Amino acid sequence: MSQTPQHLFILTGGSRGMGLAMAQQLLQSPANTLVSLARSSQDALTAAAKASGATLEQWQLDLAQGEQAAKRLADWLAAQAPGRFASATLINNAGVIPRIAPLSGSDAADLANALRVGLESPMQLTAAFLGATEGWTTAARKVLNISSGLGRKAMASQAAYCAAKAGMDHFTRCVALDEAHKPNGAKVCSLAPGVIDTDMQVQLRGAPPEAFPDRQNFANLKTGGQLTSPADAATRVLAWLDRADFGTNPVADVREA
Repeated sequence: MSQTPQHLFILTGGSRGMGLAMAQQLLQSPANTLVSLARSSQDALTAAAKASGATLEQWQLDLAQGEQAAKRLADWLAAQAPGRFASATLINNAGVIPRIAPLSGSDAADLANALRVGLESPMQLTAAFLGATEGWTTAARKVLNISSGLGRKAMASQAAYCAAKAGMDHFTRCVALDEAHKPNGAKVCSLAPGVIDTDMQVQLRGAPPEAFPDRQNFANLKTGGQLTSPADAATRVLAWLDRADFGTNPVADVREA
């Protein structure tokens, strides 16, 4: 009797918002192993894994310390048998919005934290993941970076977040070129997931109007019912991950489907 192929998913920011919704959906299959990297663990994920028979590890990490997170990931991957998983996927989902203000009114430590979580850590984790799994010749490898439309459109009082997402888009393009030259190169994509009803949206709608000229536009998205629920957004993102042409365009938008 043949064993069911096992699939590995490594997800950052899986304790809230769309990340939590993605984690819950990934845990519905007993064939999946999920390693969740977040500042806090989630009892809901433990319950979901127990109900389905999926394998779950929750690592409580501060992704502003990306070097430490990357080392732990590299060490863990090195300890896995190369033929254990039929596929291995890294999803860089975590991100933060620093205090909403013009750059001239921003705090240096706050800016550093936003760039570390939103750009530096994804690069470090991607490097660790690709390096540790390069010899997994029987596994299909993917990296999905959760970007934003704000990585492609400038917005006042959002310099750090926009810069982090623009950097994520561009480093993904570079990694796609790297991997295209390898016989078992990974497929990579930086995907904008649309406008989602999360705590980040609450933060944007609650910003002082004098500090955030686009505040009313975000308020109108909520009152106009134009925000996607975290669960629906997660379903669309994971469906994109399953597409046969995943990675053909290294920078994409889920609304292009």
